[in-house]
Order: sequence, then C-alpha cells, then structure tokens
Amino acid sequence: MAPSFGAMSIAQLSLLIQGGKADPVDVAEAIFDGIGQYADKAVFTVLLRERAMQEARASSKRIRDGRSLGALDGIPIAWKDLFDIEGLATTAGSIVLADNTPASQDAAIVATLKNAGLVGVGRTNMSEFAFSGLGINPHYGTPENPHSKDEPRIPGGSSSGAGVAVAAGLVPVAMGTDTGGSVRIPAALNGIVGYKATRGRYAMEGVYPLATSLDSLGPLCRSVQDAVWIDAAMRGLTAPTVTRQSLKGVEIVIPGNIVFDGLGSGVAEAFEGGVERLRAAGAHISPIHIPAFEEILALLAKHGALVTAEAFALHRERLAGPEAMRMDHRVVLRTRLGEKTSMSDYIALLAGRTRLIAEVEQLVGNRFIAFPSVAHVAPPIAALERDDELFFATNVKTLRNTMFGNFLDWCGVSIPCGRGEADMPVGFLLSASANHDDELLAVCLAAEAVIRGDRI
Repeated sequence: MAPSFGAMSIAQLSLLIQGGKADPVDVAEAIFDGIGQYADKAVFTVLLRERAMQEARASSKRIRDGRSLGALDGIPIAWKDLFDIEGLATTAGSIVLADNTPASQDAAIVATLKNAGLVGVGRTNMSEFAFSGLGINPHYGTPENPHSKDEPRIPGGSSSGAGVAVAAGLVPVAMGTDTGGSVRIPAALNGIVGYKATRGRYAMEGVYPLATSLDSLGPLCRSVQDAVWIDAAMRGLTAPTVTRQSLKGVEIVIPGNIVFDGLGSGVAEAFEGGVERLRAAGAHISPIHIPAFEEILALLAKHGALVTAEAFALHRERLAGPEAMRMDHRVVLRTRLGEKTSMSDYIALLAGRTRLIAEVEQLVGNRFIAFPSVAHVAPPIAALERDDELFFATNVKTLRNTMFGNFLDWCGVSIPCGRGEADMPVGFLLSASANHDDELLAVCLAAEAVIRGDRI
C-alpha cells in the first residue's frame, strides 16, 4: 500500500521529500490514488492531475539537482473553488459560472505558492458563492464530515471540501477563504487547524469575492507549524520569521458576553479543558466584557449585514435574471436581503465598524482573545436539507462567534481542543487585533499542544 502522504503534516512530508526518502512524483501519485479511493466524491469539484504531475516532475528534478525551492517544494495543496486556475472557469461552487471564460492566469496567491514549489492537485467543493457557514451544496454534493460515527454531518463552510480534504487525510493542506468564518468553522468542525489571516495580508487578485470589506484568506492544515510555513510562502518569504513564544505570562482574555450563549455542553467542557491547560502552562487568563459584540448585533439588526449588502451588489443582475433559478434557493433568499440595505445603511455600517474596531483595539490592546470557534459540534446534514428554517437558524449560530473577528478585522487560529456531543471535534479560537498575525502565530505555536491536551 502506498504511504499515506496526505495524512502527514507538511513538516513530516517535507522531511521525507527534502531528505530524498520520498519523491514528489510518487507523493503526487499517492495523493491521487487516495482521492480516487475515497468514497465521498463531493470533496473535490475538479482534479488537476496533468498539471500536478507536471509540477511534481519539475519539483523532483530540482531536488535531485540540488536546487530545491525550499521546505515546501513538492508539497501537495488543494485550492478552494474560488481561486483562479489558468485554463479553468472559476465556478465558486455554483453551476451558473461553469460556462464562464476560463481564467487566463492563476490567481496571484496560486502563482506565489506554485513558485514556492507546491503542487496543486485540485479544487475543493464549497458553499455556493461562499455564502453559508454550513457547507451544504445542492449542485456538487455536500462533503461529509469524516469524524461522524452515526449519520452524515456537515463539514462546515464555506470552505467545506478544504476542511474535509485535510481531515480525511487526502492532502496535507488546503487553501480557504474566510469572510465570516469560512476557514475557522470547517477547521473546528473537522478537528484540524485553520488560520484566518488579517484581511489584506495576502494578494487577493484572482480570488472570487463574497464581500471585499470582509474577505480574507488562510490555510487549513494539521498543525500551527504548517500554517506558519504556508503563511511565509504566501508572503513571498523563503523561510518563516515567526518563532515560538513562551506561554509564561501571555495575556489571554475570554469574553463573557454573546459567544457562550447556547453553547453545547460538550463544547463548553472541551473549551474549558483547553483554558485550564493554558492556565497551568503559565498563561494569564482573565474575563472581559466586550460591549462591541452587542453593538455589532444591534448594527446588523438596524442596517442589515455588511456581507449581505456587498454580496447583493455583486450578484444583483444575476438575481434579477434566469440564473437565479439555477442557484441554491437559500443562497438566493439570503443574498436578496441585501437589497434592503440602503446607501445610508451601508455608510452607517462602515462608520460603525471603524469606530468599533478602534474601541476594541483600545480595550483589548496586545492581549489575545479566546472563545469557542463554533458554539456546537457539526449537526446532521439531512435535517438541514429538509428544513429551511432550521438551515437559516443553524447557519446564524454557526457563524456567530467567528463573524465577530471578520467585522473587527481580527486574525484568528482555530485549534482542536477535544470532543463534544456525538464524539465530534471542538475548536478553540485564539484571535488578535489586525496585523498582529506574527504575534498570534508565535503564541499558537506554543499553545497548540497545550490546547490539544498533548502536554502541559
């Protein structure tokens, strides 16, 4: 049986490739074999075998010739179906874009990671137009959470296929986007690491938007170390500059308002376990009240959601034409809510956001913020597909905690912290203010094993 390269961390696989114990061509072939043998065919929307094998052969030759591009040379990566791939139409999880003109070039970040030696193996499934935190897609199928032991459960969205591809051991890393939680939610529900960078940290050219005021990128992978390596390459660095920071004296605040409302008992227990382990490891943990959380909800209730307004502006013509009949009706209903947001509402949202970002930065300072990534474990798919009212209510609750980070322009890392109801994974979200990514990643390098419960 071929080695399970897809189930390795980037660090593990890199050691084999750079040490000459695994050839990038053999790795790529094993990855495609694993995907082909995997029962759930809804994880990927398209495979890039010909391109990937060409990239793998080039990587293999470089390494044999002593010209490796670095630690990521030969590492397989999967791309969410929002990133332009040269020669392919970017479908964004929707059939209405399938006949669009193929992309003339790769998205900027795809090209950047290709130049670092990563091998693109395919595009992963997603919520249509990235507009749901659940990951359900009626067009390409819904990837099933690989941790479920009773019945098919959601993968989380919108980066659904990315989360499942990594959690199922098909690839070591997959790239996602995050507008309201779309990296951190599938990472939490699938028991892997998801890093949402500060908006603007990476080039966005060639990435299909949802709401440009909120859109950000980030990898889903097996470890924080992997995320650090990918982050460095995405910024064009030849090696990471982030180094592990001691947990001794690290200041972490836990909000007591909103984010724990309706929390599942298993989620609460797993999160509290992570908190106690961090405290035992020397972190200073204290409660905090963040008034901005209530104010954000009040702003959205009064003026509408920023994401909905911008999504409606993007899709307005599509929603007025025959293409709307070919879209997920739940995406159509939610997007059309943006029509109610007037220009004065939109301006009020932007002004309120700017004010609240400044207020929270003054309140929190250089401290880190911790709370559960998602208030519940992954729920079953069937009931959500049957019941639109349940779908929308669950979607709101699923996105609630993570969307605060997008509105406030935070960076964040979701780290597995245990199991909740139905023995499903729970995510522990550590966040920091905008552009404190390096500090956050440095702390997470030390905190990961503690949060997971590997050691204290």
